[in-house]
Amino acid sequence: MMNSSGLAGLGITHPIIQAPMAGVSTPELAAAVSNAGALGSIAVGAVNADTARQLIQRTRALTDQPFNVNLFCHQQPQRSAQVEQAWIERLTPHFDRFGANPPAQLNEIYLSFLDDPNMLAVLLEEQPAVVSFHFGLPEAAWIKQLQNRGVLTLACVTSLSEAQLAIAAGVDALVAQGVEAGGHRGLFDPHQDSRLMTMDLVTQLASFVEQPIIAAGGIMTGADIAAALSAGAVAVQMGTAFVLCPESSANAGYRANLSRGAAVNTEITSAISGRPARGIINRAHTEIEPDNREDIPDYPLTYDAMKQLATAAAAQGDEGYAAHWAGTGAGLARSMPAAQLVETLVSELQASLNS
Repeated sequence: MMNSSGLAGLGITHPIIQAPMAGVSTPELAAAVSNAGALGSIAVGAVNADTARQLIQRTRALTDQPFNVNLFCHQQPQRSAQVEQAWIERLTPHFDRFGANPPAQLNEIYLSFLDDPNMLAVLLEEQPAVVSFHFGLPEAAWIKQLQNRGVLTLACVTSLSEAQLAIAAGVDALVAQGVEAGGHRGLFDPHQDSRLMTMDLVTQLASFVEQPIIAAGGIMTGADIAAALSAGAVAVQMGTAFVLCPESSANAGYRANLSRGAAVNTEITSAISGRPARGIINRAHTEIEPDNREDIPDYPLTYDAMKQLATAAAAQGDEGYAAHWAGTGAGLARSMPAAQLVETLVSELQASLNS
């Protein structure tokens, strides 16, 4: 289990977790990170149970080291025909720009782990070393079943109140995710967002909880890792830092957008998916985001329409609607193999600790 030295109990040498990043992480990326002595992750929140099993088995074929399997635990969307139709109408001019038809209706494109006993069965059978929860928590009985199979459980939290719920549910450790994080933070309720900075959240949790804390959000360098450890974390979780690794599935447009160095600007929008998420500024931020958050359909309904729009645009060479998730440190992203990046981060960490 985790302790003050990081992830030593799992056989992990370095206090670094590669963030799951649905749509970007791959078995190849996770395995490369784990083989380098850190903890690789795959995301199965956007796939069904059978595909999740395949991803776990593919990762296991590439590494004999521990890795993390991440799940979405979002609540059912609260549906409103009026809001959803108005949203489709809002997007219609953008579809028209590419000669494409908007969707007739919005669909729930992702099944929450909360409603997926088949996914639980796969996890209990495959027994990955680590399972992590995003957007909320499954019932405590499910967590206990995983732990009884030797699985370490992590919960992403963005506030002390969420941390207290995770502790009450029995999770082993907390991923403290600050507002600097790229993509979707693990907000339990997207309408209640304290927007705490990563280090502020880590410091606060370290004063109130006994569970190990993993810092996440805006962490890009070894010096950032050292700061997180100094604040009370036992490890860090890094996502944007790994997007440019050749093992990730980020497409050419994403890589080009993220490779602009200091020119990379990110902001949070709910107009892409229905949940607050930080990404490189695109038309969702500048042209689609409404003044009233209540005008946006719930996650993942909004995501259904935006994915279709992004696909239509990309077919004509326009990446202006693509969800290129990235944190506030995006300008520091480095293009190198995952193992080399882990080695570089560890070297920077040691230099910071020795300075």
